[in-house]
Amino acid sequence: MAQKTTQYVCSECGYAAPRWLGKCPSCGAFNTMQEEIVAPAPAASSRPSKNAASRSAFALSGGKARPLSEVKYEEFQRVSSGISELDSVLGGGIVKGSLVLLGGDPGIGKSTLLTQTAAHLSKNHKVLYVSAEESCSQVKMRCERLGLSSDSLLLLNETNLEAIEESLDGVEYAVIDSVQAIYTDALSSAAGSVGQVRECAASLMRIAKSRGITFFIIGHVTKEGSLAGPKVLEHIMDTVLYFEGEQEENYKLLRAVKNRFGSAQEVGVFEMTEKGLKSVTSPS
Repeated sequence: MAQKTTQYVCSECGYAAPRWLGKCPSCGAFNTMQEEIVAPAPAASSRPSKNAASRSAFALSGGKARPLSEVKYEEFQRVSSGISELDSVLGGGIVKGSLVLLGGDPGIGKSTLLTQTAAHLSKNHKVLYVSAEESCSQVKMRCERLGLSSDSLLLLNETNLEAIEESLDGVEYAVIDSVQAIYTDALSSAAGSVGQVRECAASLMRIAKSRGITFFIIGHVTKEGSLAGPKVLEHIMDTVLYFEGEQEENYKLLRAVKNRFGSAQEVGVFEMTEKGLKSVTSPS
């Protein structure tokens, strides 16, 4: 049996070193190096191809290099989320095959917003809601409380990424709630660690781009208000949204800090009601 080794990974940028360092040589942050166990290369198993793909999640097939003049302009297909303010922040709707990261404080309404979106999309598309932190019964209770017509919405209570990938056959849209709660067999570290968040996000990117699945990914934030996990998490995503507002207040703000398919200056206003989040088109 191969002996396991450890490495130290910067929680800010993902830089890895064989020993602990007080200052990250890559980003310059202090006291951000966290110890992780490096799993040895796994032996052949019943799912060798998927494990190999997870280890090389960034190796997307791009074909041969072509001159710029031969590259054809790609028209991005957009679908409405059913929520006008969310569509506006996304740049006009949801782009097929994109990765959207939604961050915000606990209890701010992230799961509510994406549950409403998933229920709307499930009327005409195959949608999977992966709940890694709540049971399927809890998600169903939320749908009933919000009065959502979501009989065709698929629910999955799973934390293993390889098992989640097996459930994605035919799925067009998927919600991952949350990225800090899932893990991949390619690493032996616990879910939520820097390495797990990085590898799971990279694998989701590979799946999205190779299979045309749109992912909405919920991410937790730190006490400082930044997304928990390595900075590479935001780099991988096509769109990064922050949901903000005081829990005791009914009005919430959704702002884009990164958007490869639209403006990163858009802000959406929502009101939290008994039936969920409502778009506020003319705030005053």
